[in-house]
Order: sequence, then structure tokens, then C-alpha cells
Amino acid sequence: MASEAASAPPTHSSLPRIVAASLIGTTIEWYDFFLYGSAAALVFNKLFFPDSDPLVGTLLSFLTYAVGFAARPLGALVFGHYGDRLGRKKLLVLSLVMMGGATFAIGLLPTHATVGAFAPVLLTLLRLIQGFALGGEWGGAVLLVSEHGDARRRGFWASWPQTGAPAGQLLATGVLSLLTAVLSDDAFGTWGWRIPFLLSGLLVLIGLWMRLSVDESPVFKEALARAESRRAEETEKLPLVSVLRHHWRDVLVAMGARMAENISYYVITAFILVYATTSAGVSKQTALNAVLVGSAVHFAVIPAWGALSDRVGRRPVYLLGAAGVGLWMFPFFSLVDTGSFGYLVLAVTVGLVLHGAMYAPQAAFFAEMFATRMRYSGASIGAQFASVAAGAPAPLIATALLDDYGSSTPIALYVIAAAVLTLIAVGVARETRHRDLARVEAEGGEPAGASTAAEARTV
Repeated sequence: MASEAASAPPTHSSLPRIVAASLIGTTIEWYDFFLYGSAAALVFNKLFFPDSDPLVGTLLSFLTYAVGFAARPLGALVFGHYGDRLGRKKLLVLSLVMMGGATFAIGLLPTHATVGAFAPVLLTLLRLIQGFALGGEWGGAVLLVSEHGDARRRGFWASWPQTGAPAGQLLATGVLSLLTAVLSDDAFGTWGWRIPFLLSGLLVLIGLWMRLSVDESPVFKEALARAESRRAEETEKLPLVSVLRHHWRDVLVAMGARMAENISYYVITAFILVYATTSAGVSKQTALNAVLVGSAVHFAVIPAWGALSDRVGRRPVYLLGAAGVGLWMFPFFSLVDTGSFGYLVLAVTVGLVLHGAMYAPQAAFFAEMFATRMRYSGASIGAQFASVAAGAPAPLIATALLDDYGSSTPIALYVIAAAVLTLIAVGVARETRHRDLARVEAEGGEPAGASTAAEARTV
């Protein structure tokens, strides 16, 4: 059967190359994105909003950080539309170039001291480009692996592009930590902060070389051939329209699933740099090193969680992570409040391990929800629209709560509320572990995910 051919695993030599191409691309894009978040917490308040109170300046800095999230749904719509029409590979190359170019340009930006109010305007514009590119990156990267990979180990293989997030965080935090260790505060604030942004130019060249070396998804090529053989392009609706018609429930599930995952991550890795340095009296270097250690462990556990989701299902692993993050929030802040480096590392590491239980199966879980010819749009829309309500305002809300109440309690309750929403969303979702990604769409418009138990056992 054609679907069986499409879902056949690639050769042992090609799959690692495909995974590596997706991983290095997502690592670079997340490096660029997280670098901005760390810089927003550490120096952008002084460089671009110097006339404000320090905490207000940090709020304004995080506001420009949130703007990048606002652009991600637009990127998801545009990249998803053309990714479902033209293929995953072409759009992934474009997203990498856009993200890297914007990040490199941030490293060349004049500050408020040079051009006044024009500086934060330029910063915001480049942040919008970053967000737009990242909105299209995630869906394409995880689909390229999911649609190539062995169905029985899809959770494991698709989790590798997910490690690009902690790898990017690790790289961004590591570079910043090194610079803050070898440079004085004055040197870092004057010119040292530019180095990691300019480094992005070199990283993009490496990523492009890797991504241009892989083939388009075989599942997508077969779906496109089928559509053309039926002359479906003449009457086929826009992918967005098809997603909202056939998969609106799955979009809502994906958005709900991302609430705890997204909010907890940015509280643990971005807001912690503000909280630890202002409320717990920890140095910037200490806070960065704690995130560095936690990100290394995060990177290591994601494939393990992905492999577990292949054995027990996506939902059980995801639910474990959501519940764990909610329960960990009060101990998390209590450990940070001690000011001890060891306890700070423990707080961040445990939080990120629990986050990984949500993040690892997410790639396969979301990919398995949608039909092939609308999968890029569906997965991207579900993931990126949620980021506007979740990750975008998370550091901003957490900083405002700290400013208003002077306590970590409302921040912990904020993350717990997000965890409850995720538990509800994933709790009502259908298990997707056995779905065949090669099944395009049944006659009569039935979504691809509605496969029978008998079909599932053939995967």
C-alpha cells in the first residue's frame, strides 16, 4: 500500500542526518530567541530604557521580549500555509535565515545613549522578526523528523528537535556566563553583550549547510502527489480553513497543553534571572550558572521522556509533567530564596526535568493530531497561538506580581493555575501514539487522526 511505503522508516544512515539537521537548526533558533530573553533580564533595561526605575526598566525590557511571542502566531500562519503547500524543507531554510539575520543585527544596534528613543524601536522591530521566524520554525522542524521517522519510535526521534530548546538555552546562557565571568560589569554592559548576538551569524551558516543536505519529508511528497493526481489544488481550501474545520478541537487541546509547558519554562529560565538577583541576593553569574546546569540536564532527559511516551503513550507522560511542575512551584521558590547555589541548581534542574516530561512528547503528540496536508499549519497554529497567552507574558506577569506583592506566592499560584489548565486539556485529549502519519485524509473530510484501532495496530 502507498501509505505503508510512506511510513516506512528511512535508512539508518539518513535518519540521524535528518535528526541532526532539525536539531542544529532548532538549537540555533532557540539560542537566538533565548539570548534575547537573558539579555532582557540582565542589560537591556539599562541600554534601551535607562530613564526608568530599574524594575520598571526590566518590565519594559520584558515587554519587547513579549513582542516576539506576539509575532509567532503570524509566523505560524504564513509558514504553516506555505509549508503545507511547498514542503517543510524550504520553509525551514527561510526561517533560519530570518532568525539569524535579526539576531546578528541586534548585535549591531545603537543604544539609547546614541540614538535615543529610536533604539528601543529598532530593538522591537528585530524582535518581531525573530518571533515571526520562530513561529514557523518549530512546526517544520518536528514534522521533518516525525514524517521521516519510524512510527514505533516516533516519540523518541521527534523529541530530538525538542532538545534544541535546552541546547539553545545552554549555548546562550553559557556564552553569557563566560562573558560575565571574564569581563567587568562595565565592559559587558558597554560592548561585551554584543558578542553572543554577532556569533549567531557563524551558527546560521553551519545550520544552513546541514538543512540543505536533507530531503523533503516522504509523507508530505506522497500527500502532495495524491492531491495533484486528484487535481485537488483547484478546489482545496486554505490549510488554515481546513484545520479550523476538521481539527478545531485538536487546536484547542494543543493550546491548552502548552499553557503549563510554556509558562513554567520561562518562569524557571528567564524570570529566575530577575528574581534570584533582586529578591534572593544572588549574583548574575550564580543565577546564570544555575540555569546552565539545569539546561544540561534538561537536554539529557528529553529523549528519555520521548522514548517513554512510545511505551506508555503521550498523554500519561505529559500529564505527569504538568502535575509535577504545579506541585514543584512552592518548593522551587523556597529553594531559590535560600540564596544557596546548590539549592538554586536543585530548584531549576528539578523544574526543567518535570518540564521535559511535557516538552518531549509534545512534538509527536501534536504531529499525530493533524492530517498531512494541514499538519504544518495545525501543529504550528496550536503551538504558537498558545505562546501569546502563555510564554509571551510569563516573565512580564511574574515581574509585575513581584513588584506588586513583593512575594513569590502569587507567582507560584500563577504557574499552578496554568498546570491545571494543561491537565484538563490533555486529560480530555485522545491518545495518538498509534496513529499513522501517512494517512492523508479519509474520503468525506474525516480527519487523519480518526483512525480505527485496527488501523492503529498496523503502524
